[in-house]
Amino acid sequence: MKKRVNISQAEPQAYKALYALENYLQSTDITSTHRNLIKIRASQLNGCAFCIDMHTKEALKKGETNQRIFLLNAWREAPLYSEEEKVVLAITEEVTLIHQQGLSEETYQRAAALFDETYIARLIMLVVTINAWNRVAISSKTSFS
Repeated sequence: MKKRVNISQAEPQAYKALYALENYLQSTDITSTHRNLIKIRASQLNGCAFCIDMHTKEALKKGETNQRIFLLNAWREAPLYSEEEKVVLAITEEVTLIHQQGLSEETYQRAAALFDETYIARLIMLVVTINAWNRVAISSKTSFS
């Protein structure tokens, strides 16, 4: 594989800005479980091997189970996820796959019944952020070990 641009070096201010958003979201009340599910599922949908590797390792360290990670592709059929987690995963998929329909009214209303507006906004911003990181990693061919 040919070497590609290192965005953190070529465009450090933009990279720092994205990192600042990541750090801000890390300091919010988004639960660790919600954070892990969002990062892994969006990375799966985007096919970002680097991010899938990183975030599954993080999730395991924070107590997530192998079974829940293995079944994440089939979360709708798996009885291992709470209603809150299913809504978070639906938001993740609909925002990640924005070209299909966007965040549907049904999913938004399900979220509004469970979370306040601030938490919903934070969830959406976390999905947007991991999608940005996926695109950085994929475009620059970031590798993992």
